[in-house]
Amino acid sequence: MYRVTLRVTLRESILDPQGNATQQALHTLGFDDVDRVRIGKYVELDVNASDEQTARLIANQACEKLLANPVMDDYEIISVQGAQ
Repeated sequence: MYRVTLRVTLRESILDPQGNATQQALHTLGFDDVDRVRIGKYVELDVNASDEQTARLIANQACEKLLANPVMDDYEIISVQGAQ
């Protein structure tokens, strides 16, 4: 068993209204030094795989088919660790 952690974010070319609203709220709270906010998703998958390479392959396929929109999102595998 492997725990795979992923980050899914909007591509740079895609507007991020949630990020813009969060930036405005931060400015309202006095965080004027925050120039930009982008909002994404953090995902953990517990994958039954025989090795790390297979766990990565399964995670990539899950992102390409469901977890990330290929038109709007980028994704990154942050880590793959043997689960306890």
